[in-house]
Amino acid sequence: MLSHAQDLREFSKDEALAEAVKQDFRGSTLDAKHKALCEWAEKLTLAPATCTRADVDTLRAQGWRDEEVVSAAQIIGYFNHLNRLADGLGIDLEPEMR
Repeated sequence: MLSHAQDLREFSKDEALAEAVKQDFRGSTLDAKHKALCEWAEKLTLAPATCTRADVDTLRAQGWRDEEVVSAAQIIGYFNHLNRLADGLGIDLEPEMR
């Protein structure tokens, strides 16, 4: 969360938003479109077998294009993969990330 929160701070230029998203995106001032993406990212991370076409339809209804959904799925999957490798191999965080 530390590095990604910093990325959000730099991208959004909004310290309060970055901190709120870091704590719980649901209570943040993210718009509905981005909250829907966060909800789906959480579901894809924690319970991927429960994801269905309806989840993608929900994202479409919020304005996400199919290409964006596919890109998001790839990014979410990639970071999940890296996190599982690091956890599985007992790789410590970089000192500044502790």
